[in-house]
Amino acid sequence: MATDSPDTFLGARGFAQADYTLSRWQKLAALVFVAAIVMITLNAKTESLLLWVNGLFATLFLISTVYRLYLIDISLKQPEKIEVASTKLEPPNGEWPRYVIQVPLYREANALPHLMEAMRNLDYPPERMAVQLLVEEDDEQTRDALSGITIAPPFEVVYVPVSYPRTKPKACNVGLARAEGDYLVIYDAEDRPDPDQLKKAVIAFAGCDSTIACIQAKLNFYNTNRNLITRCFTAEYAMWFDLCLPGLDHLRAPIPLGGTSNHFRLEILKELKGWDEYNVTEDCDLGLRLFARGWRTRILDSTTWEEACPRLFSWIRQRSRWVKGYVQTYLVQTRALRQLTGKLGVANSLHFHLLIGGSVFTQLISPFYWLLVMIWLVWQPKVIGEFFPGPVFAMAALCLFVGNFALVYCCAIACQRRDLGTVVKFTPLMIIYWIIACLAAWKGTLQLVWKPHFWEKTQHHEG
Repeated sequence: MATDSPDTFLGARGFAQADYTLSRWQKLAALVFVAAIVMITLNAKTESLLLWVNGLFATLFLISTVYRLYLIDISLKQPEKIEVASTKLEPPNGEWPRYVIQVPLYREANALPHLMEAMRNLDYPPERMAVQLLVEEDDEQTRDALSGITIAPPFEVVYVPVSYPRTKPKACNVGLARAEGDYLVIYDAEDRPDPDQLKKAVIAFAGCDSTIACIQAKLNFYNTNRNLITRCFTAEYAMWFDLCLPGLDHLRAPIPLGGTSNHFRLEILKELKGWDEYNVTEDCDLGLRLFARGWRTRILDSTTWEEACPRLFSWIRQRSRWVKGYVQTYLVQTRALRQLTGKLGVANSLHFHLLIGGSVFTQLISPFYWLLVMIWLVWQPKVIGEFFPGPVFAMAALCLFVGNFALVYCCAIACQRRDLGTVVKFTPLMIIYWIIACLAAWKGTLQLVWKPHFWEKTQHHEG
């Protein structure tokens, strides 16, 4: 079998894409792994094999938990984000630069009135903005809604041709091809960004060195108190955007971008050929590609308010898509593993493996450990204890009791810092929320086998 070379991984856009799932060496590695497990099982005691696997999993789980708490600790002790005072919003060079705003729309008729209002509320000179409404050609629902609205500058409708794959990044690339300006930002249909966010981003770019290609604003929700799901979702976002990402910013590590409110230097975005049209978390992938090319992302202390999925099955569909995209990103980026390590460096490669691979791994194995805990609490079978000798039991107990408590506590801290005191009392229920998220992770990972590029649309309920 011929070996893969980095050049064989380049897709039609000139960079490695998720148009296929596994490279040749990854398929071979998977076959070797399965064969090794079968051989060990046939030639050794199954109990011994399971003991070693359990020890390995417990070790990896502990490392991933400690890593997440490490990022949060850094953020709490040495907060690293760009802060721009609302009283000092003057154009850096006497005139505000040209800004392109992309809003991908697909079956978003209900959200359209709120979207138009949110874009008009942006405190930025209309003559220096271009708002691209990216609409699929066969999306009759959205097209009918637009026909009843007068579209005038800075708004323009950009129709996306019907072709495979049917994804958000493909629509963004269609808009990118005709975008002209200095900066570009993406918002989702239900987004309500802080009115001064564009000006803050411009001033932030002006105050950064030329290696900063992207500035990520924070995300949170305007329907926090709708129900338990939205409260837990809010606590999770508060911890991720207010505690974890600033920690990565401080460490100058690669930052997986959020799906909205990423502000780019347009010239650099075009140089990178935009987004991977086959990846269902194109934002995460782009953040890593930016870093691998020598560019950095900073975090801006400005918020875009979104709608948290208030219904369980809508939330599961959204979460499964995110995990599927994380797996896609991890597999794509590790096709040329040695070259990737050379570009990122050893320390940043560890960040990548723990952030992307580690987060998926822990979500996939967590249900099995929770199941073992339930079985032990109910029946206390002796056989389970045999697979948890002293060191393994210590690691598992640390993750179960100390790790989960610490992460719940960090969610509460993040909510309190966000003035979301009404959510704090619900944070102990985050454990149930995380268990459901693990089931969604399995759904997304398995879907990668038969529907790798299927985009499970998030249905908005409040517009």
